[in-house]
Amino acid sequence: MRLLFENLELRVQAGDMLQISGPNGSGKTSLLRLLAGLMQPTDGKVLLNGQPLASQRIELARNLLWIGHAAGIKDVLSPEENLSWLCALHQPARREAIWQALAAVGLRGFEDVPCHTLSAGQQRRVALARLYLDGPPLWVLDEPFTALDKQGVAQLEEHLAGHCERGGMVVLTTHHTLARVPAGYRDIDLGQWAV
Repeated sequence: MRLLFENLELRVQAGDMLQISGPNGSGKTSLLRLLAGLMQPTDGKVLLNGQPLASQRIELARNLLWIGHAAGIKDVLSPEENLSWLCALHQPARREAIWQALAAVGLRGFEDVPCHTLSAGQQRRVALARLYLDGPPLWVLDEPFTALDKQGVAQLEEHLAGHCERGGMVVLTTHHTLARVPAGYRDIDLGQWAV
């Protein structure tokens, strides 16, 4: 086991966008996994509304949307089936809402084709379509711009900033320089916290 960072303190509130940056291997994904409750810290604590995260699993699941570095979709399912299945884990979505979300990410006409026939960028868009459905206020996103074209990047930047401006929260890792950020934007460079 290797210590990645120490003495790191951060807070995310309504309207905030927190970008986690730093060199490869500095712990960006590990920090996101800690915040999402997918890993436990070896020292220190992660709190949700002032209480230990471990004691609030149901509250965390209700308030957090995690999209990891991998698309996290099933290749044999269609985009519609993937979104229906993923939404059923927290809050089921109507077919019309799923189709609207897919249209919002540029996948109109691809709703019912197997995902293994889609390009890497289109598969990423299937995963990101979850951001266009009614869902949790906190979005934790690991490299969400991976495989997106320029138009997709610009659209996602706009959508993330808009989510924060409506009172949502975004924590993300990216090596991409964001052109559109909300007033509550800040960047934490884990390279400065490395041990």
